Amino acid sequence: MHRSAERRLQAAQLAADADALDALLNDRLVFTGPDGALYGKNDDLEIQKSGRQHLARVDEEDLAVLVVGTTGITWFLGTLAGTFEGQEFTARLRYTRTWVHTGRAIAAHVSRA
Repeated sequence: MHRSAERRLQAAQLAADADALDALLNDRLVFTGPDGALYGKNDDLEIQKSGRQHLARVDEEDLAVLVVGTTGITWFLGTLAGTFEGQEFTARLRYTRTWVHTGRAIAAHVSRA
C-alpha cells in the first residue's frame, strides 16, 4: 500500500493534480522543506493550484519502504526537474515520508542528495 501511495503522490506532483494530492495528504501533514521551514497540507495544495511549481520530470532512482504495524515510511531518491516560482531547476533529492494506515502522508522531509 505505501509503495503504491508514494508512486501515486509522485504522479500527482508531476501532473500538478491538487485533487489527487488532497486525497493523499493527511490534513495534519507537516512537511520540512529544503529551506528547513515547516509547511502544511494547504501550503502544498496552494503551490499546485497556483502554478508556482511545475514539474517536468520525476525520475525515481530508488524507493525503500518500511512498514511497522499501521505506519509506513518511504524513502525516495531521485531527480526532479521543472520550474519553481519562474526559476528552472533540476535537483537530486531524498524524500522521507511517513504514511498512516489510511494511505495518507502525515509527515515528510526533503533534502538534496
